Formats: sequence, C-alpha cells, structure tokens
Amino acid sequence: MPRQVVTVDVDNTELVQRFQAIRDEFKVPGDFPPEVVAEAARVAAEPVEVVDRDETAIPFLTLDPPGSMDLDQALHIERNGPNYRVRYAIACLTSFIAPGGALDTEARRRGQTIYCPDRRVPLHPPELSEGAASLLPDQVRPAYVWDMAVDASGEGTSVEVYRALVRSVDRFDYGQVQSMIDRGTSDERLVLLKEVGLLRIAREADRGGANLPIPDQIVDRQDDGTYAVRFRPPLPAEDWNAQISLMTGMAAAELMLGAGVGILRSMPPADDRAVQRFRRQAKALGVPWHGKQNYGEFLRSLDRTNPKHLALIYEATGLFRGAGYTPFEGAAPEQPEHAAVASTYAHVTAPLRRLVDRFGLAICAAISAGEEVPAWAREALPSLPEIMKTTDQLASGVNRACVDATEAAILSPRMGEEFDAVVVDRGDKGATIQLLDPAVVASADGPGDAGAEVRARLAMAEVATSTVRFTLG
Repeated sequence: MPRQVVTVDVDNTELVQRFQAIRDEFKVPGDFPPEVVAEAARVAAEPVEVVDRDETAIPFLTLDPPGSMDLDQALHIERNGPNYRVRYAIACLTSFIAPGGALDTEARRRGQTIYCPDRRVPLHPPELSEGAASLLPDQVRPAYVWDMAVDASGEGTSVEVYRALVRSVDRFDYGQVQSMIDRGTSDERLVLLKEVGLLRIAREADRGGANLPIPDQIVDRQDDGTYAVRFRPPLPAEDWNAQISLMTGMAAAELMLGAGVGILRSMPPADDRAVQRFRRQAKALGVPWHGKQNYGEFLRSLDRTNPKHLALIYEATGLFRGAGYTPFEGAAPEQPEHAAVASTYAHVTAPLRRLVDRFGLAICAAISAGEEVPAWAREALPSLPEIMKTTDQLASGVNRACVDATEAAILSPRMGEEFDAVVVDRGDKGATIQLLDPAVVASADGPGDAGAEVRARLAMAEVATSTVRFTLG
C-alpha cells in the first residue's frame, strides 16, 4: 500500500472554504452556546461530584495519535504470577456533567466529536475534553478504573469497575511505542501491552472474530498549512492497544447482561448468502479460501498491497452491515452479539468523544459495586440508539466529503493525466477505483472487473463539489 504523502498544490483558502461549506451542508454544530461554555468553566473549577478513592500511585500511561488532547484512556499492565493485571482508566465525565444540565443537553444534541482536516468539532467544550476531564500527563483526574484479571492465555477472568483519582505519568503516541518496543524497551508496561495484545489477537481468532484490513485514508494538515492525503497502515502497537479496549468493552457487556440492564454495540452475523457470494468473488479473483477457514480467518490472510486482495477487502464491507446500539432492560436482546467481535460488546472507552459511553460507564460502575443503576442513565437508554445512528451518519458523511474535496484539490492540476489504479468495486453507477499513487479512491466510468489493474484518466476534479471522476479505457 502506498505510504507517500501527497500535498495540495492549490490555494489552501479554497480547500478550507470547502471544509466549512461541508460543515454547513451537513449542519454540523458550531460554537457551544454561552450557557454551555459557562457551565463547563464552572464544573472544571469545581466538579459536581467528588471522587474519594486515590490511585494516583499507579504509573498509568496514555497511548494516542500524535497531538491528541482529548485523552480518554490510560493504561497500566503488570504481571501477576503467570497471569496479568490490567487496569484501564477511562475519563469520568459524571464528575463534571449533571444530568439535565446545559452540558448534558448539548452533548445529547451533538452525539459525538466530528473530525475535519482543518478542525475538530468536539462533543464537549475544550475546557472539559482537552482540560479538566482529559487524562493529560502529570494531572490528577477522576476516572472509571477497570481492574481486570487476565490469565496466561489472554482470557479475562474477573473485572471490577470503580471511580478513583488517577495520574498518567507518560504520554505516548503509537509511533513512539512501536519504536520503543522494536528497540527492546525495558518498560514492562509496554512489554506487557504487546504480550497481552498478541494473546488477545489469538483469542479473537479462536472466537472467529473478523478485522477488516481496509486501508485508512487520512487527510493531514502539515506544519506549513498545506493538506496531504495518504493511506495509513495501522502499526502493531495500535492493534495491541485496540485489543485492550475491546476486552474492556466485552467485560462491560458481560456486566450489563448479568444485571439485565444496559446498552450493547451489536451487529448481526453476515448473511449466509452474502458469505457465499463473497466466497465466489474470492474464487473468481483467484484468491485461495481454504474450506475450513471462516471469513474472519480469511480476511486476516489478505494482503492489502495485492490488487486482487484489495478488491476483496473493499467487497467485504458488505459483510459488516447492521451495526447499531441495542438497549435492554430485563431479558437480553434477541441478537446481543457483535459479529465482527464474535462476542457481546459495549462502547465504554471513549466518553470524551462519544455520548453513549458516559451512560455505559455509569451503569457498569453501579453494577460492579452492587448499587442501583442511576435513574438518569437508565431513563436515557431508549433515546441513545437514534442519537448515535444519526451522528454516526453525520460523521461518516462529513469525513467522506472532506477527503473527496482534498483528493479533488490534489488532482485538479493534473486533468487528463493517466494513473495506475485497481478496480476495487463495481456497481450500477460504474466502478470504484483506488489509485496506486497518489492515495485516492474515486469513481470511474468504463470497463474493468473488480481486481483488475487499469489505467485511469482523470476526467473531473472539482473542489467546490468534492467530486473526482475518472474514465477507464
């Protein structure tokens, strides 16, 4: 997969104006109302709930993309004989947000943080999300601590959730951690992150979990103010860290199901006909799929640098449909599992950026302590799925439009040129192609089956409408 960073060779003013136009078109929320800002400043100075338990002696670390300020999670792992003790601290917004207040009302309106290349539209005011509630280094912060026992095989065996004051002592990004581990760091926390992460990846494979290796297409703002688009292969350290988050979400689902109340992140299993169709596509492209492999194992075997494999990876998105949030009270839902995780699962690890997590955290802490679930969290459950569905669609639409606009800006000086590309999908409206250089995914007219390597001529690149189109011939 190409890793080259390609910068925009046009007036950045046009592109920034397009980013704002996209936010206007999608009705992305603007500045926070004055009463929300005022409440945020007030509770940042004097939280609405005080946390008494003190675990600031534990040397937590954070692991996030470079430059992140809204730090939701902090991690500490230690050995416990042949086993492991994993403590995962999650930002505690219930210390700052009173149910029914201005902050709560605005967060329910926004649903989640929206990311654009030129700015972030946060779920909460920066006074909280990048300040008083963020698990920034060398700061004492309230958190929900997930204290998990993990056996030598990577299986979680017990969990306790409680609120405590914590202090992160190290702030790392993924590249730093990967480099430190590759060089043989002596930091046991990082050594064990890899160790437990690999064990959890193996357990995911045993469960039949599926991780779709589709390339991440990223728009970056460079130090000189230009914009760049690139494909970003995830580092192994990201996968290890993601496994800790997944383990926490699975533990959350178990707590909720055991107590008969909560909200799950669920996804139905792929339809048998869709899987069989996918098998036929693999066969047509000449990609071996051994009879005993489930589709999760098959996906893990695909190479995103191979054109035919890449076409299958894009096609596999059809197997990952129907994800949503499922609230319940009393009996468990009819379909409680998340098929890609191959387990029950809940979102509880990103409360600074995602609304639903705040409620799931409060529910799990109450269940773990043997206390009554807070009425404000229980009463919100029926309304959360629609809020999250609407804002998921908003976030996805804004991201795609901004990427398309950046692609158009990069390509506009090259009208009529031909590029090497791979056909990754074909539908009623033509083909979808991925250029090999620069990092562009676009629509195209003309012949070419999925998996075919083609030459694509640039026919349109319009920043004002975020439109890029090619012709194949």
